[in-house]
Amino acid sequence: MSTQEVETVSTSADKAKLAAAVLLVVGALVAYYALSKQGVYAQWGALLVLLAAAVGAFLTAEQGKALVAYGRESVREMRKVVWPTRKEATQMTGYVFAFVVVMALFLWLTDKTLEWVFYDLILGWKR
Repeated sequence: MSTQEVETVSTSADKAKLAAAVLLVVGALVAYYALSKQGVYAQWGALLVLLAAAVGAFLTAEQGKALVAYGRESVREMRKVVWPTRKEATQMTGYVFAFVVVMALFLWLTDKTLEWVFYDLILGWKR
């Protein structure tokens, strides 16, 4: 098993981009509430424009690029998955339900047996 060291280098430009993204999100919220007297379109317009700018700033940073790469790799891996057929899924669901019923009966029987042993035989309590 090989171990790879992952070194994350965060430049000051990336930190500035992330700070700008955070400030843009805060600015979007402030603008949304500050423009309440201007109307709904001004509120939502400012909110959406500033949030889009924040997303753009985040995606240009190294962390944003890594997030996009992770998403692409996840989609690529999902395409490799062999999904069960409808028949297989139905059969497995049936097996699970049957197992649950058998376990429920077993636990109920065990509980009633222990109740009978402790209360009726050992303690002599009659209900």
